[in-house]
Amino acid sequence: MRNLFFFILMCFPLMLLAQHTISVHVHNVPTKNGKVNVAVYNSDEAFLSFESVLKTESVPAHEGSVVLKIANLPAGEYALAVFHDENDNGKLDTNWLGIPREKVAFSNAEMKTFGPPKYKECAFRITSDYEININL
Repeated sequence: MRNLFFFILMCFPLMLLAQHTISVHVHNVPTKNGKVNVAVYNSDEAFLSFESVLKTESVPAHEGSVVLKIANLPAGEYALAVFHDENDNGKLDTNWLGIPREKVAFSNAEMKTFGPPKYKECAFRITSDYEININL
């Protein structure tokens, strides 16, 4: 019994450091041109800042749906921003007002009339591998 208690006690820190994968299913990709990109954020201060992205991933676009996998994330709270870089220039193209010209979407929230949603509106918590569906 004492050995079992010791074993559980030793494994507890490893459980806290467990790494998880988010499978991001992006739907309504309009064309097969370019790439679909996802950015992962873990704080309100960092949200939608290109300099403060926690992780990024991209896959070639396919008309209809694509799946991106974000691996090696510890349990915690995250928010995702997705965009279809249709011309594959490595950036989100916007007009002179800063409004995106390429399709953009977020986890758990939609673009508002006067700008993007807030971090808390997009945030979700993971404690194990996680799947999320996002419509462009």
